[in-house]
Order: sequence, then C-alpha cells, then structure tokens
Amino acid sequence: MAWRTMSSCYLRIRELDWLSNPSFSTEDALLLHQRATEVANLIPEKSPLISRTTSKSELSGESDTDESLKQSSKKRKKKKKKHHNYKKTKKKTKGDSSSSESDRDTKHIKDKAEGSGRNHEKEGAANLDKKTSNLTSNCFVWLDDIQAFTAETFRIDKKPDPANWAYKSLYRGDIARYKRRGESCLGIDAKKQCITWDSSATKRKQLQRRPERYFTKNNVKMLNTDGIPVCNKSSPSDPTAFIPVFQMEPDDPSDTTDMNPLGIYDPSTTVWLQGKGCKSTDHEPVNMQQTIQEPGININSILMTKVEEHNKKVRENPRDINAWLEFVSFQDELMRGPSPYASKGEHEVRRKSLKLILEKKLAILERAIESNPSNVDLKLARLKLCTEFWEPPALIKEWQKLIFLHPNNPELWKKYLLFCQSQFTTFSVSKINSLYGKCLTTLAAVQDGSMVSHPLLPGTEEAMLAIFIQQCHFLRQAGHSEKAVSLFQALIDFTFFKPDSVKDLPTRGQVEFFEPFWDSGEPRIGEKGARGWKAWMHQQEKGGWIALKPDDDDDDEEIDEDQEIKDKSLPKWHIWLDFEYSREARHWLPWRPDKTKKETEEDCEDPERQVLFDDLGPSLIHLSNPDLQRQLLYSFLQFLGVPCTSKLFPSNLYFAMDENNIFESVLSDEKPLTSVSFPLSGFNSIGHMDTMLRGRHHIGHYKEGEEFIQNVFHVLFLLFSGKEKSNLSICWLQYEISKVVQCLEAKNKKKVKAQGRKSKKLAKNLLKEPDNRNHLSLWKLYAYLEWLLGNIDDARKVFDTALCTAGTGGCKSPQLCSLSLLYAQLEAELLESTEGAVISRAVHVLTKLAESGPYVPYSGQVLSVNVLKARKTYEHALQDYLSKTPVSDQDQVSDANQLVNLVGCYALFQYLTVGIDAAVLIYAQTSEKLEAPGPQKCENTGDSFGIQNFPTALEAITLLHTNLLRFHMKISVYPLNPLREALTEALKRYPSNQSLWRSYIHIQRKSHSASKARRFFDGVTRSTNSLEPWLFAIQAEQLRKKLTENVQRADVGEIHSTIPETGLTNRIVALFEHAVQSENGTHCPLLWRMYLNFLASLGKKEKSKGLFYKALQNCPWAKVLYMDAVEYFPDDLQETLDLMTEKELRVRVPVEELDLLLEV
Repeated sequence: MAWRTMSSCYLRIRELDWLSNPSFSTEDALLLHQRATEVANLIPEKSPLISRTTSKSELSGESDTDESLKQSSKKRKKKKKKHHNYKKTKKKTKGDSSSSESDRDTKHIKDKAEGSGRNHEKEGAANLDKKTSNLTSNCFVWLDDIQAFTAETFRIDKKPDPANWAYKSLYRGDIARYKRRGESCLGIDAKKQCITWDSSATKRKQLQRRPERYFTKNNVKMLNTDGIPVCNKSSPSDPTAFIPVFQMEPDDPSDTTDMNPLGIYDPSTTVWLQGKGCKSTDHEPVNMQQTIQEPGININSILMTKVEEHNKKVRENPRDINAWLEFVSFQDELMRGPSPYASKGEHEVRRKSLKLILEKKLAILERAIESNPSNVDLKLARLKLCTEFWEPPALIKEWQKLIFLHPNNPELWKKYLLFCQSQFTTFSVSKINSLYGKCLTTLAAVQDGSMVSHPLLPGTEEAMLAIFIQQCHFLRQAGHSEKAVSLFQALIDFTFFKPDSVKDLPTRGQVEFFEPFWDSGEPRIGEKGARGWKAWMHQQEKGGWIALKPDDDDDDEEIDEDQEIKDKSLPKWHIWLDFEYSREARHWLPWRPDKTKKETEEDCEDPERQVLFDDLGPSLIHLSNPDLQRQLLYSFLQFLGVPCTSKLFPSNLYFAMDENNIFESVLSDEKPLTSVSFPLSGFNSIGHMDTMLRGRHHIGHYKEGEEFIQNVFHVLFLLFSGKEKSNLSICWLQYEISKVVQCLEAKNKKKVKAQGRKSKKLAKNLLKEPDNRNHLSLWKLYAYLEWLLGNIDDARKVFDTALCTAGTGGCKSPQLCSLSLLYAQLEAELLESTEGAVISRAVHVLTKLAESGPYVPYSGQVLSVNVLKARKTYEHALQDYLSKTPVSDQDQVSDANQLVNLVGCYALFQYLTVGIDAAVLIYAQTSEKLEAPGPQKCENTGDSFGIQNFPTALEAITLLHTNLLRFHMKISVYPLNPLREALTEALKRYPSNQSLWRSYIHIQRKSHSASKARRFFDGVTRSTNSLEPWLFAIQAEQLRKKLTENVQRADVGEIHSTIPETGLTNRIVALFEHAVQSENGTHCPLLWRMYLNFLASLGKKEKSKGLFYKALQNCPWAKVLYMDAVEYFPDDLQETLDLMTEKELRVRVPVEELDLLLEV
C-alpha cells in the first residue's frame, strides 16, 4: 500500500497555532531544530537516491516504533481482547454491530496513543534528546528541510494483508467514519469544506425506533379500555349535559380593547394576553389532582359497578335465568378491559386466554344450575361451553343425561339430534336414523300420555312433524332417498287412510296394526292401484283382497341406460360421477317386487333399494291437527320438487339447504314485473344430486318419477274437495310451469316445445274438471303458460275468456284482481316506453276491473272519463281495505291477499296513466299504514293493526314496489337511489327474502363503488340470524371479482381498469369464515360447498382439501360434499369412497362394479 506524501503547505497549516499550545517548550523546540539541521547537512546535494533513502528510513523507523508500541501495550491488549470478546457476544443480538465495532477500533487506537504518551512522560528529561534524535533519524523527514525535491516521493508498505484474500472488502475499521460535504480540494480552503462524523450507536438506535402502530400490544390494550366519561362535577349528574366554559369579566375594558383590537378573542384569552391569571387558579391544583386520578378511577369503577350489579341481581333473584345468562355474556366485556381488582399503581399483566373466559363462564353457569336445577336453557349453555373442553364421547354422555331428565322437551331433542348428526367421529347414518326414531317414539309416548312421569308441553305435535321432516331431508342428503320416500308414504297412509277401528289406540298400537299392511306388498301412495291402509283393512275383514288385472302398459320402455359406459376414454372419477348421478336420478324410488312378473326380494340387484319396516316404524307419529296434516302433504310435494306456497319449519331450513340455485333468476332480470319466484329455492329435490361445477343435468324427473308424482296427485284429489282440491291443482300446474321456465332459462327450444305440449295438456285436463271450470287461479296459470311459450294471442284469448266468465265482482274479488294484475303486467312488459301507455291494453284491463261491470275485450282505445272514474274507484277501495278490521285468521289471510292485489292494480294503473312518482306514492302510503299501529284497532281486537297482522302483505307490496322501479329503470332513464333505498329498507325488515336480495345484488353489481353495499351487508348480518345476507354478500363479492377479472383479461390491448379493486380474494375468504362460524351457517351444506368451490377455483388444492375435512366435521351427512370432493381431488377417489362407506352414506356405484364395467 503506497501513500503519496502531502505538500509542505498542508503540513504547516495554521503555522502559528502551536505557539498558543500550553505544553509548548522553547528549549525542546530549539533542540529538535538543531538535530534536524544536522541531519540535513549530512545529506549530499542533488543526490538521485533521496527519495529511496527517505522511504527506507521511514520504513525502518516506523517498524521500530510499531514494535515499541506493541511491547508497551502488550498486557493492555490482552485485557482489551477479553473485554472485546465479551462485548462482541453481548451485542450480536443487536442491529448495530458495524457501528459498535468501528467505535471499538477507534478507541483501541486511542488507547495505544495514550499508552505511548504515558511511557514518554515517565521517561526523564535526560532521555528526551535521545528519543528525539531517534525519531528524526528513523521516522520522518520534513520536506521543507530537504533541498532536492523529486516527483517520486512515496511511502512503500511491503507487509501484505492476508485478510484481503479472505474477504470481499476492506476491514471496516480501516474505513474512515467521516463523510465529506462539499466539492473543494481537501486542505485548500477551510471555509468551503465540511466533514460530518457518524453518530454513535446509542443515537442511531434511538433514531431507528419507529413509533408504535395501533395494532401493537400496548396500543390494543389501550384501545380495549373504555373511554373516560367527561362530566362537570358541579353540574347535576346528567351525562348528556352541556359543559359550559367559565368566563370571567375583564377588570379593565380599555386594556381589553388594546389587546383585542379585532374582537376575536374571548375574555379568558384576552386576560391571558395581558399576563393576568385567572380567578380560579387557586382551584387548579385540586382539579389537576382529580384529573390525574380520574382515568384509573373511572375505568375501574365502571367495571366494578357492573360486576356488583350483576352479582346483586343473581344474589337477590337466583331464579332469574336471563340475569344469569347476561352475567355469563358480561365476562367477554370484562376480559376486554383492565382488571378492576388490580392494586393501585400496579400494572397487572394478564394472559387473556379463551380458556380463562370459558372457565369463568362455566363456574357461573354451575352456580346458576345449582339454584335452578330443572332449567334447560342453563344446561344447554353449559353444554355449549363444554364443547371447547371435552371430547365428543363425554359430551354425548352429558347430552344423554340431559335428554333422560327432559324427554318431553322437543326443542331439546332438536338440538341433541343436530349435535349428534354433526359429530364426525361418532357419526354413522344408521345411528342417527335410529336416534330420530327413538326421539319420535318418546315424544309420541308423551303425546299419548303413556309416559306419566313427564307432562305434554305445548307445541309438541308441531315440533314432532318438524323433526320428522328433518329426518327425511337427512336421509335424502345422505343418499338414502328410498328410505326418505318410504317415510313420507308411510306417514301419509298412517295419517289419512287410518281405519276407524284403530283410531282410539295409542300410537305404538296403531303402528303394530300398520305393519302387516306395509309388509303385504300392496300398492302404496304414488304407486299404481294404491287404495290405502283403510281399504286394505276393510277388505281383509271381508275375506281377502281382490286381485286386479294389471294394466298393459309399456313398462319395459324404461331401461337402465347406465349399464354401459359410453366413453371409456374419460378418467375413472368422471365415469364414476356420471354413473352415480344417473342412478341417483333413476333409482330414488324404493324397489318393490313386481308380482305380475313373479319377482321376489332376491331379484333385487341392490339390497339398499329395499326399505324394511324396522327402518321407518319408530318414526310414525299421530297428527290430529288438520293444518299440520296439510303441512305434511305440501312438505312431501316440495320434497318431490313441486313448488308450493308453504315453507319448511325454520328450525331445519338451513340444515336442508344444499343447492346453488338461489342466485339464478334469468327471467327476473328480463321480465322484472312478472318474475316467478318459487319458494324454497336452494333445496335439492329428490333425485337431484348435482356437483357445483356441473349444475343440474336434467329438468324434472325421468318417466318413473313423473308417473309417481301423477299418482300422488290422483290419490290426493280423492282425499280433498272444493278449495283444497283446487289448491292441489294449482300446485301441479305450477310444477309444470316451473319446468317450462327451466327450459327457457336453459335456452333449449326442443325441450321447451316438448315440455310445453305436456304442460298444456295437463292444464286443459285440469280445467275440464267440474270443480275447476270457474277457478280463476287455474285460468290465470294456463294463460301465463301460453304466454311463456310465446303464444301471446292464445294467452290473450284465455285471459279475455276468463275475465268474461268471472262476473262483476270488480275490486272486491281477490281472484279477479289477481288475474287482471297479471294480465296488465304482461301487457305492460311489452311496452317499449311509457309514451302512449294511457291507451294501451293494460290500462283497458285495469279500467274494466274498476268499473265492476261485464268485461269487454280491448278495441284499441280507452276513454279519459273511464280513466278518471277508475282512479276514484281504486282510491276509495284502498281506503276501505286499510280501515277494515279482520274478524278471523282466515279473513285476515284473504284480506291480506286482496290488499296486495288491489295495491298492485292501483299502482300499475297510476304508473301507466300518470307516472312513476304517483305509483311510488301509493306504495309509500300503503306501507306507512301497514307499519304504523292503530290504537283504535288495539282496543277492539286486542292486538295492534300493524305489521303483525299483515306481515306477508307488507312483504308482497314491497316486492311489487321494487319490481315496478326495476321495470321503469329498464325502459326509461331514472335514478338508482329510490330503488336502492326501497330495497335496503325492505331487506332490513325481511332479511331472508331471496327475491329482494337478488334484486339488490343485480343493481349493485353495476356500481363502481362497493363501499355502501359492504356497509349495508355488514349491518344486516349483525342484526339478524338469517343466513341469506351472508350468502348474497359472498355472491356480490364474487360477481365483482369476476367482473374485474374479465376486464383485466380482455384481449383488447392496453386496459386501464375503472374498478380499482384489490384484496377481493381475501375479503371473500373472510366473509366465508365469518359465515361458517355463525349459528345457522355452521351446519349449512350449501355454504360449505360454495366455500370449497371458491378455494378450488383459486387453485389452492391443499387448502381446499383441508377445508373439505373441516366441512365434514360440521356436515358429515351431506353426500354432495363428497361428490364435490371427487371432482376437485380426483386422485383421492378411493379414499373418498372409503370414507363414505365408513360413514354409511349411500354409494350406488362401488369401485369394484366400475372396474368390471371398464373391463367389458
């Protein structure tokens, strides 16, 4: 390493500064100067080796001095090394190793210099001359003293540094710790140069410490504490009182004007500007002291007060169940804040673990149960907490003890069944099915009075029917559709065809008489020639059954199409899914031996298709209420896929939801006025078990299934007459219309024509019945069917014929109003704009309805006088219905339906003749009347005339209102805000209405800002237990994600997305996680299927597999989850099928059979 020597001017900068040094000695300076001149005189003039000798002397001198320095500080270096190693190990964990090491290096050099200085001081003055001569002769030479000055003056260091071979850069201690500022040459101008030194390690650490964010531990603790209430001590204890600012009168007004020339300061500020103190300064120390003590006192005192209040409540009234439960829920709030029991000035560090909260809650509940040993709610709350601590077998034992103590409580039975059904480790289909039978048998014994120890609780019969329907849906979802259908067949026969001779027996005795009929092989409900249990019993008493000649039908037409594999090139899992789906759709009916073909039970290829009486006998119950009997029938029809007006019981609504069709409504978007919303979408009908990716394969059922449904209707027609029979006819025709709608949504013209012919034939046959000829609801459905098929002229003829034969009931006839409303809505949808709508066919229909006269077909014009008369008629009729008091429940329902139709007709009439604002005004006035309670009606009827009396009416009117706004926005320009406000208000009131949610996400998906919709979804999900808000919130985000991806993937060159959406995937996952943790979402198969489908679509296979097993922990009975898993994880086909077999789920195509078919 070579260093170029500096010039003499640099070596002698600040020449006179050394004179001011107090350590300067003139004698030493003279002596040193003499020695230097002597050396200079010895050098010959103009020697060519000046630079070489100088450099050699420097080298030798420096090496000598280095050796002396090393010897003098050898012991010190050893101590330093130990201390240095200790410091090095101590500071390895910190981030400023480089700066600390450089500091240590500089200190080490200083120590060397100090040590050498002290050695020199210890030497005597006698040795000074010797040392100075050595230094001058061996170490350095002043360039000014050298007469010959050459260009090549260097200092050469020949000692190698081996560290340069080992490391990529120089040792950090050899690098200068200063930084130059400025561009001038070093040493020329002292004013223009600046050197900045690195900061020390402590300062650097302080600079690198960042301010803490809100999510750090200390700040989260501070945020969880309650705020300090601000209140005035002198004022009355009113938390909302205004706190005045005390102002003082100025002593000298003239000074105030000088200090406040603009008049902008308040008096207290002016006094402060004058330098005067406030009058209340003497009280300031007290206030400050109070302020200092206030935070801890307030926070602790509030929590302590609440704890004392809860303890006081449960101590004074230990029978108050709500007080105990509130005390339990208060523990969450208590654990969020600081502990009220911490000593003053002590910072208590608590580990806020979930286990600590649960243990406290458990202790409170055990105290509550000691005071209330017979209360079920407290025991249920305790069991719910214990799920976090105990294993499933221990939990089941506790549940069994609870059921043993309260066998007459149906609500407890429902929770117990759902608990056992969702325990994956102990779950099997046969166990749960026998448990359902045990539950219904026990409740039937309580109902009969044979269980004397426990009384019959109110609502038991209704709960028994709900549990029975829950069992049927459980079997359907597990794949055992034959058992589910047999259960419905048996209970309908047991309820409607019961012989008179056994009606007085208890339920178990009736079941014993029913078993011979079931095992006799006679036709059951839905089979050809079914006559029922009563007819069979009567015939047996007479002496045997008459053998009927079988009908010569083309029974052999239905051949199993799945016995052959059409395409063997497909993967094995794909072929298995096709086979399983095909057999699920064809073989959902229980197999019965055909006696005409001399078949026996041994001829059945699949023994699982046969249903034994032992599987369904314990589940037979006695229904004495006619409404519950009708509910059983309509539940069976819905089970078969027939749309009905009745709904499932809320307790098992989401448990049975498993089909992804609640978001699809093509006709609703195209024709918003007449959109058909069939109830209970989201439920797979029997015979349909579609995967999420495939969707529904076929519409309706195969031939055998359709014949079964026809036979069921024929049997039910024999049971009922009059209005009930007409309602069954309406259900049948609605089923045919639903199949036409599905064909239209699939856009398959061939299927539309074929299905249209069948449906029209059925409609005409139903209208030929004597009881149905004057039934306007059937005429309305037939006309609507023709309209859907595109036969508009034929549909108008049907409408006109029905209106002509309807009579002159006018607005007072509910069926006539409903018929006219549908006719006018269909005609209005044909209009391209509202211009000229006053003389349209829709206005003519609505005007003739208001006239209450004979209907005259449309001739092309509408008189203005008739329009004015009709408006007055509608207004008076609406006022009459709003002020009418219903007498009975039946009148209340009919009045509600009539009110809905009347408001719809009046609003549509105003829309076509005046405008959208007039129609919206009618809806707003009607909704206001229905929402506001009427005090006069309260005195007369005993309950408020408000939303309680007309819940369905208000919901239906809201739906009409939103549909009209959507239609108007489609044909003309109109702001979106009125529709959005109407939908948000309606959904806050009816959060489970799927039609309203579909409309809401339909309008929101076109909006660039999703913040309003997200806030609304969040508010609704917090305020209700319904699952629909979660499902539609997830669907809205998925639609938004799909839209964003379509924009970004469009191949149209450079795209600047106008929807700056980030984090949509994480948002959707968070929504799913919150939804599956909700009470109703935990056991909803549809929600888990949507979550699994979303993760699989992202390509996250491992996470999807983990989610699949998590879903099985909550819904182990849902076969559709396993079929989805086969599609998402085809490599695990054998493992999935083994799991299904272990849990006794129905596998119709074993792998062994599939392998044999593939070999053929």
